Amino acid sequence: MKDFIALFENYLYNDKKSSENTVVSYIRDINQFYSYCTSKNIKDIAKTDKKFITEYIEYLEKIGKSEATKSRILASLRCFYRFLVSRGFCETNPVDGFKVKKVERKLPDVLDASEVLLLLSQPNGIDYKSIRDKAMLELLYATGIKVSEIIDLTVSDINLQIGIVHLRNGKKERIIPLYPAAVKSIADYLINVRPAIVLEDDEDKLFTNMTGQQMSRQGFWKIVKHYAETAGIKKDITPHTLRHSFAAHLLENGAKLSDIKEMLGHADLSSTQIYAQLMKSKYTSAYAKFHPLAR
Repeated sequence: MKDFIALFENYLYNDKKSSENTVVSYIRDINQFYSYCTSKNIKDIAKTDKKFITEYIEYLEKIGKSEATKSRILASLRCFYRFLVSRGFCETNPVDGFKVKKVERKLPDVLDASEVLLLLSQPNGIDYKSIRDKAMLELLYATGIKVSEIIDLTVSDINLQIGIVHLRNGKKERIIPLYPAAVKSIADYLINVRPAIVLEDDEDKLFTNMTGQQMSRQGFWKIVKHYAETAGIKKDITPHTLRHSFAAHLLENGAKLSDIKEMLGHADLSSTQIYAQLMKSKYTSAYAKFHPLAR
């Protein structure tokens, strides 16, 4: 059974080109299912059936898993069994046809324009670290890319002459423009900071920690949290908040949803529709608050 999981992990990384977050989530769910199988003396995961999956869902409900969590676990198991079927390890997918209650998608938290400007102004630019941090924050808001993408960027992915960032994920590519302030901050970092902290000639990552090693997701998360605190912003800000803010502000200022979809790298427009719902909610609230006959 462990061999199946290892093969599945390799498939996610090398065939599907899934992000690290996706792989970690899938494998965690599959390993938890494997533990449950072991507790029920099921030694071959390919021998499970719909009845067993039903029992597992009931078990998840019993231990208090939310509908959203159950939905995610079923998605992980469905993908895993689909892989087993495609490789001939399993005849049918026992998860097909299983559904949980539809979960109402929570609207993302975003910063308003003044909060973004306040956050971006926090790195003072007087030392190496603050110059680097300023460049990272500007790049994040300029492009709306994910943390996993920003820490994987190489120097060659940035073209400051024409002001773009070139993202590659397997066969998928996308090009996102950079606004002038972001270009200026990144150029300052590349000219004045990176040569001083990156001493290895073969290190091609755009951003590193202060010892010249590739930055971690946790390290970047802490940087964003730090500047949110120094800015006095009370919202719970994560790097993904700037991604959401990027998309919401583009839509609010007239960008097409289809263009935002391409810049975010969404596979389907339905994933981008959440920002339209966010704008609708915002305008509905404003109407209720300010229209004289709405109260």
